[in-house]
Amino acid sequence: MLAGLPRSEDPALLVGNDTADDAAVYRVSEDLAIVTTVDFFTPIVDDPFDFGRIAAANALSDVYAMGGTPMTALSLVAYPLEQLGGEILREILHGGAAVAAEAGISIVGGHSIDDSEPKYGLAVTGAVHPGRLVRNSTARAGDDLFLTKPVGGGIVSTAAKRGLACTGLVAEQVRVMTALNREASAAAVAAGASAMTDVTGFGLLGHLRELVTASGVGAEVEAGAVPAIDGVLGLLLGHQPPIAGGTRRNRDWAEEVVDWGEGVPEERRWLVCDAMTSGGLLVAAPPGSELPGSRIGRLTETPAGRISVV
Repeated sequence: MLAGLPRSEDPALLVGNDTADDAAVYRVSEDLAIVTTVDFFTPIVDDPFDFGRIAAANALSDVYAMGGTPMTALSLVAYPLEQLGGEILREILHGGAAVAAEAGISIVGGHSIDDSEPKYGLAVTGAVHPGRLVRNSTARAGDDLFLTKPVGGGIVSTAAKRGLACTGLVAEQVRVMTALNREASAAAVAAGASAMTDVTGFGLLGHLRELVTASGVGAEVEAGAVPAIDGVLGLLLGHQPPIAGGTRRNRDWAEEVVDWGEGVPEERRWLVCDAMTSGGLLVAAPPGSELPGSRIGRLTETPAGRISVV
């Protein structure tokens, strides 16, 4: 659909939608560019305050993924007020405000509509120096790949819906999803990262596919090095692992460009395709860099656009 839309020819637009990057970036002066993004979704946890926190952290992450700093945000709300009443919505908004305050920004307004299914998120405005902007399309072959948060949040959500996730596992999932990517972004920029994106709905391999395709490089991922939320691999080893449709579609799409090593177990294949919400940053940085999280692989010259998982 996007391919059929008109493309901007404005030279001040540094990042548009050409490479499926995390946010748009518009240069307003030699030392200032505006980063703008929007994200919202339906509840993925039962607690409304936590839902607001997760949605806010997820939206802010797109600015951090560009190497930018969030400044302000607008709330996006779809909600059945007559059916659910105001208290749940109040808690959602308080959760979003709490994470915004942690990020050092203000939610300065927003828009709401009546809707039978609740939805919440933020439209975020940030800033970045054009010379410190980090794209998903500028990765260098030879750089290491780092992942700054564990994956598996989508698997936990599905398990919780099926009554398979204990309270402690859900609490750990919420802790991971509400953690800001602020410090990881600053560390990546300081390390001279060549490319960066955040891992969300398309899964680790889906977002890596976007990065290698846009950058014209290949990638090798060490499946055993990919961090998982504590308890997730055990769920995937069950007789009927809690795998939702989004993760299945992610795997189908990723496998168009993925070469699996024979020794990669099935649970690890599902893990790297997990439809995560508010995940960590996937960073390409020079070998030897010190970044939060785990080194999970490296970028290669060839075959461009393909991913080897070993």
